[in-house]
Amino acid sequence: MNSQEKGRAYWRANLKLSAVLLAIWFTVSFGFGVLLVEPLNRIDFFGFPFGFWWAQQGSIYVFIVLIFVYAFAMRRLDRKYDVDEREG
Repeated sequence: MNSQEKGRAYWRANLKLSAVLLAIWFTVSFGFGVLLVEPLNRIDFFGFPFGFWWAQQGSIYVFIVLIFVYAFAMRRLDRKYDVDEREG
């Protein structure tokens, strides 16, 4: 695989990862926090309606996890396509 093909494959993998994580982000924030809030509010969670809790707290936890998943996955992609910035 030449350098140009390798670069294209790297960016294609990068865009695919970004699209998947953005779809999860959208589902968590808009889907659970807005569209499904009424059905989720029928469930009590630590004394609060679950839809309310999810919109205020749960989605933030998922966003933080997504940051770590992105960092881990990008490190793997960088190493796979030999664009890692680390020495050694």
